Amino acid sequence: MEKADLQNLGEILSPIALGQASSRSDLQLVTGLSRVTVTQRLNLLLDAGLVIETTGTIPSGGRPSRMLALNPKSGFMLVGDIGESFVHLAAVDLDRTVIDESTLTYSTTMPPQHVLAMICEEFKRLASAASGNGVALGACLSLPTPVDYERGRVVGPSVLPGWDDLNIIEELQHELGVPSLVENDVNLMTIYEYRQNYGEIDDLFFIKAGTGIGSGIIADGRLFRGAQGAAGDIGHIQFIDEKAPLCRCGKPGCVEARAGGWAIARDLTAVGLEAENARDVLKHLRAGKPEAIMLIRNAGRTIGEVISDVVSILNPRVIVVGGTLAQAGELLVSGIRELVYQRCLPLATRELKIVVSAQFAERALFGAAYLLFENIFSGPGHLDFIARTCRPRDA
Repeated sequence: MEKADLQNLGEILSPIALGQASSRSDLQLVTGLSRVTVTQRLNLLLDAGLVIETTGTIPSGGRPSRMLALNPKSGFMLVGDIGESFVHLAAVDLDRTVIDESTLTYSTTMPPQHVLAMICEEFKRLASAASGNGVALGACLSLPTPVDYERGRVVGPSVLPGWDDLNIIEELQHELGVPSLVENDVNLMTIYEYRQNYGEIDDLFFIKAGTGIGSGIIADGRLFRGAQGAAGDIGHIQFIDEKAPLCRCGKPGCVEARAGGWAIARDLTAVGLEAENARDVLKHLRAGKPEAIMLIRNAGRTIGEVISDVVSILNPRVIVVGGTLAQAGELLVSGIRELVYQRCLPLATRELKIVVSAQFAERALFGAAYLLFENIFSGPGHLDFIARTCRPRDA
């Protein structure tokens, strides 16, 4: 198929996939094309099975129009979430329904090339299992570490030693032969929370309160990464005093060193309650240990200190608190609210909501699917998708 033909079909497919058009009249309005041209190009996409007419209808002043949608079974995406001791991988269709999935165990001490090789081999198996759902659009990996999104590289210090100089995107694309992305897990959790639960709100701030502390920013309806992808790194904002605890990053007084799950576990261990991470902290909390209750409340106030500055600068409409420690509910969030409402101007807090996220373990995995989908259909990737799906006779 000629490049011009691909671009012509892409001009119709992209707004349907991104939800900008759901009828022929919508397509005319969005593209500026004539009814005849829209019909000709749309018929090619319908014949190729990339677009379907759904059972829903749209009032049109005459006979109701059938709604148009991307065929969720016309392709699939490969997504993965690398944790600190496991890798969860999945093939999902274009509606983000899981076709097949698997979990690999690994250690952060393993050579990164070895871990990536394991992931690619499993992605290939998942792609084979999903081949009945069309072609692979691409792959996206979530990483538990700061990521330079544009360069596709880990930025240290991180919990993944040795990954800093590895071009992860290049490795994935070489092995899988499809467009590939990598992103920080908190950014992907933020994308999931926004797209899944708060799509009508353009300004959102997501806090991951777990073993570590991180955040993601939705500003004017888009993920805000900053110049090198470091925006939202609230866990390493410092509060310096004489007793400032040492953080894992090597600096004293970081928010994470005061309120992260590992820091609370450290303080519990110091008073004779064995704990290593945020999950252990919750166990002591559920057992009613007063030391755990006190430390969780203090953690909420510490997080609230830095969030009050965030509210003054970004003025979000909603703050969503997620992560393992969010299971502490109001014990944690009440401290955040206390500091935010105490320190911020009424204008910034008048309509502000601070809520606990519904617990869902796979936020980063499905955030990867949202990111990959939007990247493909808002960029040139969907032209490759059309080229691999539409046969020459359809052109």
